[in-house]
Amino acid sequence: MPNLPTHARAVIIGGGVIGCSLAYHLAQKGWRDVVLLERKQLTSGTTWHAAGLIGQLRASQNMTRLAAYSAELYQALEQETGLQTGFRRTGSISTALTADRHEELLRQASMARAFGVEAEPISTSDIKARYPHLNTSDMLGGVYLASDGQGDPSNIALAMAKGARQKGVQIFEQTEVTDVTRNGRRVEAVHWQRGEESGSITCDHVVNCAGMWGHQLGRMLGSNVPLQACEHFYIVTETIPDLGQLPVLRVTDECAYYKEDAGKLLIGAFEPNAKPWGMGGIPKDFEFDQLPEDFDHFEPILEKAVNRMPVLAQTGIHTFFNGPESFTPDDAYHLGQAPEMDNVWVAAGFNSIGIQSAGGAGMALAEWMDSGEKPFDLGDVDIARMHPFQGNRHYLVERAKESLGLLYADHYPFRQKATARGVRRSVLHDRLADEGAVFGELAGWERANWFANPGQTADYRYSWKRQNWFENAAQEHRAIRENVGLYDMSSFGKLRVEGPEACAFLNHICGAEMDVAPGRIVYTQFLNAGGGIEADVTVTRLSETAYLVVTPALTRLADETWMRRHLRDARAVITDMTAAETVIAVMGPKARDLMQRVSPNDFSNANNPFGTAQQVEIGMALARVHRVSYVGELGWEVYVSTDMALHVFDALNTARVEMGGRLCGLHVMDSCRMEKGFRHFGHDITCEDHVLEAGLGFAVKTDKVDFIGRDAVLRKREAGLSKRLVQFKLRDPAPLLYHAEPILRDGQVVGYITSGSYGHHLGAAMSMGYVPCEGETAAELLASSYEIEIAGERFVAEASLKPFYDPKSERVRQ
Repeated sequence: MPNLPTHARAVIIGGGVIGCSLAYHLAQKGWRDVVLLERKQLTSGTTWHAAGLIGQLRASQNMTRLAAYSAELYQALEQETGLQTGFRRTGSISTALTADRHEELLRQASMARAFGVEAEPISTSDIKARYPHLNTSDMLGGVYLASDGQGDPSNIALAMAKGARQKGVQIFEQTEVTDVTRNGRRVEAVHWQRGEESGSITCDHVVNCAGMWGHQLGRMLGSNVPLQACEHFYIVTETIPDLGQLPVLRVTDECAYYKEDAGKLLIGAFEPNAKPWGMGGIPKDFEFDQLPEDFDHFEPILEKAVNRMPVLAQTGIHTFFNGPESFTPDDAYHLGQAPEMDNVWVAAGFNSIGIQSAGGAGMALAEWMDSGEKPFDLGDVDIARMHPFQGNRHYLVERAKESLGLLYADHYPFRQKATARGVRRSVLHDRLADEGAVFGELAGWERANWFANPGQTADYRYSWKRQNWFENAAQEHRAIRENVGLYDMSSFGKLRVEGPEACAFLNHICGAEMDVAPGRIVYTQFLNAGGGIEADVTVTRLSETAYLVVTPALTRLADETWMRRHLRDARAVITDMTAAETVIAVMGPKARDLMQRVSPNDFSNANNPFGTAQQVEIGMALARVHRVSYVGELGWEVYVSTDMALHVFDALNTARVEMGGRLCGLHVMDSCRMEKGFRHFGHDITCEDHVLEAGLGFAVKTDKVDFIGRDAVLRKREAGLSKRLVQFKLRDPAPLLYHAEPILRDGQVVGYITSGSYGHHLGAAMSMGYVPCEGETAAELLASSYEIEIAGERFVAEASLKPFYDPKSERVRQ
């Protein structure tokens, strides 16, 4: 056997399809001293038993882009390596048995047009023609994707491994990683054992591609990789005469998928109540293994399958297979640089879509490792979105019971997870619950999304149309626009930056000027070298040497990680203060009246203008109030230490009741910000959206000498914009917009909606999206006619570069 090297630029741990893909793509980038270590044999964990479905369409443009890349790669690999990948474009059909599922599919077909994927809505008779064995009597229709396909998972992985070897990657099987040497935020060496041999490899980078072993390997590498193995079931029938080649079929309302292979059918399931496995750790000797049969668990799926495919009643079962696959808390895989470490990377937890994702994921991660920058927005899968508590094993087991089944559940807007709830609660939680709050969950935080009226069921009733809380949100919206509303924003990330060089450090990573007077609040972005937006934050100067950076709840860890990676040797300390302070928003034209009822302090414009903070008394407590607004109205965010938060809330809430105001949820915050045209990070603005094209040039001060992204801002100002973020308002008050609906300009698809919500004050669905504008003036851009496509139907939209609501921002400054 060949000897293992003593040093490598990158050590990849795990020889499934993901590890092989990364090895292949690093070699394509010119990395020669790459080592892949596999504990047993290549593909022996999960890859070998995967169903091999290769779909194109995902929930976002970039995830679709990666899936499409995978399909193209697998087709080309055969010629490059001489190994057959088994890839063929069979097409796929997704079917609907309910009106809600049918609308979801039609919306997906429209979204596909925006993402450049061919998707054809088809009738029941069309489905029957393409799948003659199918019982279509209760089907309402479906969508056909001609470019979808299937392949041989093991051969795909082995082909990429061969391609990697051909370019110098060294792959060692039967080689177990036993430990690592860590020095601070770096792994310096990987220790291995092969039979009686053992040794170590010093390395510049190490990558966790260990699949369902990824969680425990992550701990060895000093990183948090939240995933949980679950049992995944499928059967393979005996040969069915005259079956013929068929598209992949998904009957998601029955939790089942069907794949024809060599005259047989493979029938798999994503059942609503999954079975977690390996809670005590994955066995070390697991190799090309399977789990015990559980026919009772699979039987309900099979019964529906026999009704759906009557030929199954006369067909025997050749194989009943139960094999483990790894699932993450949010059904999105983990990719990228581990937040806790500087040279540890992750590509794991692929939620049964590893084959269709592997090519693109390997390409994207190789680009990231090679350049040090994300090649495009990977926020959907960036490992930095996972918070530390999500590595808790009990949490992972409870969430995994649900997450597997959610792959085929109705993907309703605003759908909330039902499992692993109540982990993180604001100190106000019980007060809000007593007032009728209906909670949603984000990054573990229980957040009041809307408030039920007396006698109303305090629960979601999901739909693609107006949901049961639509009128509640309208009432809360009116309170903020006409009176006053209170809502809990304690989930804000709060990062204190303190030290003699805090100002210089923040000026380096922020686009705006940070050297402001104490008490000033600055809205700003963290930019990357290309001028893209890595974070969207407010920064409050608390004193000469201390600042508070306030971030969205979901991106708190990612934003803190960005800050720490750029802190270097600056004399400043970053401290997470999120749990230390409760935040209560007081918003609306009567917000000043409310504040003056509970505090002796001066809230006038003269003393507390917009964009400033001050220490105040509220009731018998102390607080700090920030004069800012994300809803486009006069308002304050009240920051109070957690020990005094209930007292302050009670004082504010008593005054709110006296004034006839309302407690509000975060759904209404979103609808108000949409009317005002305020951007939402992760949707309207991402790392690949240039700050000027996002319409945020006012928040960038290029007269500062040195900040990340400054050169890119100057170049874009010189070259001109290639796209603009445009706000849209539908003329028809009935339809609803959510995300990724196509934008048509003069009849042609030019983009898609980045975020949408209903504007209750303006009386129609509102949205934003980027529109190409190379060489055009703003007037020329707005002179066109615009439509938004929803489930195949087009609706006329008004377009604006200024907010539809209060375009001069007079209300927030009143």
